[in-house]
Amino acid sequence: MSVDILMPALSPTMEEGNLAKWHIKAGDKIESGQVIAEIETDKATMEVEAVDEGVVSEILVPEGSEGVKVNTPIARLGGEGAGASPAPAATPAPAPAAEAKSAPPAAAAPAAAPVAKDPEIPAGTNLVKVTVRDALRDAMAEEMRRDENVFLMGEEVAQYQGAYKVSRELLQEFGDRRVIDTPITEHGFTGLGVGAAMAGLKPIVEFMTWNFAMQAMDQIINSAAKTLYMSGGQIRCSIVFRGPNGAAARVAAQHSQDYSAWYANVPGLKVIAPYDSADAKGLLKAAIRDPNPIIFLEHEMLYGLEFDVPEVDDWIVPIGKAKVRREGKDVTITAHSRMVGLALKAAEELAGEGIQAEVIDLRTLRPLDHATIVESVKKTNRLVTVEEGWGPMGVGAEVAARVVEHAFDYLDAPPLRVCQEDVPMPYAANLEVLSLPSVEKIVKAAKAVCYR
Repeated sequence: MSVDILMPALSPTMEEGNLAKWHIKAGDKIESGQVIAEIETDKATMEVEAVDEGVVSEILVPEGSEGVKVNTPIARLGGEGAGASPAPAATPAPAPAAEAKSAPPAAAAPAAAPVAKDPEIPAGTNLVKVTVRDALRDAMAEEMRRDENVFLMGEEVAQYQGAYKVSRELLQEFGDRRVIDTPITEHGFTGLGVGAAMAGLKPIVEFMTWNFAMQAMDQIINSAAKTLYMSGGQIRCSIVFRGPNGAAARVAAQHSQDYSAWYANVPGLKVIAPYDSADAKGLLKAAIRDPNPIIFLEHEMLYGLEFDVPEVDDWIVPIGKAKVRREGKDVTITAHSRMVGLALKAAEELAGEGIQAEVIDLRTLRPLDHATIVESVKKTNRLVTVEEGWGPMGVGAEVAARVVEHAFDYLDAPPLRVCQEDVPMPYAANLEVLSLPSVEKIVKAAKAVCYR
């Protein structure tokens, strides 16, 4: 059996790249984690590692080839280990604004869907398929049309249409006074945004990745979060800080951190982490209207996924309310952001083994809707928490503490946490997978609390 190695997508917007160099040739035996090629894009040159083991039976795309489309077979493995799946897409650290040149991807045409069944959506509402990326863009556009004080600022948000194309076409509609490209200095432009908010404007500050917001911690925590309290309610700071959070693919330890627990620890901030397009749109619109500083944690690996969005004039999702994504009676699983998808897949697997899992999408981490979680645990008597971040002092630890405090007598097993391994994120693809939560780890934890 043979398996094709495909041209990887090195960023969410990549459509093609150049195969700069091969490190292997036909007949070579390769191992998982071995560097096999160098790929060039408009943003970066990146080494690509093998995920599967096997013998290279054929090089399909020669070294030096340009404009190779993503997912094109570039080499073929045969023999030992070749039955495994192709190498996954990888994503490099975003490039500085001055180096970015690629054009925005074509937007997917929305398609009508059946009548909504979600209790949050009015009966009879039509649904359209929208990517998370475009749902966020639509939310900002609608709020900018509604309120002239709303504006967007950040690296690459204007001329380049956003590092991940979230701000696509906003510059064309609103102009460069309301869609503002900033210098590459999070420390500086975050401070400008906070000052503008204190003066009565409503900034949306985009971080190319939340890892870069480490440069702006003082402005976010010491200024934005604390000013209302320290001014005795006289100075408000209505501002939204948003951008991709958590692990992408092979961007290593300094670009893969999940800041959910970091910001949820701070009084004065509201922290939101949506999963699907409807929540991304509805919660971002609610965040822009909120008078408080908001931390809005998106996920790069969700940007290109399509979900149903209600086709209504003003779709708003309330901040501070969790959502029961799947009902069950045997175990409660809590998750947020990309982990919701893994929790739902785990629930499907568990159902096949006779375990009915209730999946709760936290959506808002501060304020945390612990009432919904507690009521679920009173029914299921078991709890598994899932988060992409580290476990110690994490979101799952807070959820478990609240359940123990408010529903201890209902627990039939100790709560279990599924989280990233307690190490910096590895760069190697195989090690990265091992360090992160997975469907298998969630299933194992759920079985453990159910004594299976």
